[in-house]
Amino acid sequence: MKAVLADYRTASVSPQVKAMCAYLEKMTLSPEALTVDDAKALKAAGVSKAAAEDALFVAFCFNQIVRIADALDWEISSPEGFAAGAKSLLKFGYVLPGHTKLKK
Repeated sequence: MKAVLADYRTASVSPQVKAMCAYLEKMTLSPEALTVDDAKALKAAGVSKAAAEDALFVAFCFNQIVRIADALDWEISSPEGFAAGAKSLLKFGYVLPGHTKLKK
């Protein structure tokens, strides 16, 4: 994972992952530049339609959240802030639907 985050182009991952990362990068940074050739490159690399749709949906949602956060000038909490939030959730018994209560 670290290698992909550092540079997916040189990471030791499948051609499908590299092709999808290239597509998602272009979609995120310059969506107006996407062409049918970009989609054809995914197919040529062996990325299935279902896999491409899943990746695009996740990236779309993430990009939307990031743009909203940037527009509202939200800041990422410090590790201490995340830890405090987790303690607070546990203290008040936060449970995801369908899961049992987490132990403190």
